[in-house]
Amino acid sequence: MKIMFFDDFKLGVLKGDAVVDVSQVVRDIPRTGPHNLISGLIERFAEYRAALETAADRGPGVPVSRVRIRPPLPKPYNIDCMAVNYMEDGTRAEPAPINAFHKSPSGVIGDGDTMVLPDVPAIIFEGEAEVALVIGKRASNVKAVDAMDHIFGYLNFIDGSARGLPPTGNTFYQMKSRDTFAPMGPYIVTADEVKDPHHLQIRLWVNGVLKQNFNTSDMAHKIPRCIEWVSAIHTLEPGDILATGTNHRGLNAFQDGDLVELETERLGRLHVRVRDDLKRTWARETRLDRQQKGLEGQTPQLTGKHTPVGK
Repeated sequence: MKIMFFDDFKLGVLKGDAVVDVSQVVRDIPRTGPHNLISGLIERFAEYRAALETAADRGPGVPVSRVRIRPPLPKPYNIDCMAVNYMEDGTRAEPAPINAFHKSPSGVIGDGDTMVLPDVPAIIFEGEAEVALVIGKRASNVKAVDAMDHIFGYLNFIDGSARGLPPTGNTFYQMKSRDTFAPMGPYIVTADEVKDPHHLQIRLWVNGVLKQNFNTSDMAHKIPRCIEWVSAIHTLEPGDILATGTNHRGLNAFQDGDLVELETERLGRLHVRVRDDLKRTWARETRLDRQQKGLEGQTPQLTGKHTPVGK
């Protein structure tokens, strides 16, 4: 099942190219807003699934092209992101030590929304194409062998980054938790529709140019291990998100006016715009492009405020 929010956060089920409003089916779930409506539904999904399927089959659908798509998880309690979790097409000799970071839920935006680059002296702004899993039931100290039973579904996720902010070493919080730096969607795909999450092709385009193209089979620490490790640190609740990392070789500078599209097999295509009121520019190259040219470090900023002295 493909579950989404649309227009004024009506709950919908996607059927082909149309979305069916199923809000009435979940009207009795306690909520204060769409954020805990969806988490409440996830927690009780076994009770509501049959009714949702019936409503989706019988209800009149609206072409999804005629609605405003909203984030399917408007404000998760937790967004955890795995760090350096790919073998980079075999260029890493061994997996990096397992690691993760917490990303602010205030960064969430959805399909058709805009990622806004802030007025800060970042070396570069990037967005990492990722598959994220949605927790389906409370997970605390879960063993890897039981971890997959805690997954409700999957969705596209872009991990926005403002890299190189001073002071040196003061990194992940101010780099990752900016407003609008957690695009996701366009919908949640329930786990039963994703037979093997470790064999999905992920592609990201910027203005129609393919930049990232990799497979989740290259993941260093597999999903069961990630859930085991994170749930040993803090409890994961229904509706929480665990993003599984990216292959960094295709990362490139996001810039004003960009159209970014992320598509993962079976998870649909997420579209976001980028806005930079400072109109800063960088060369249109990936990390792999620089490596192949024998260049080191991040792509340098070319024009605009915060351009390094001497550029």
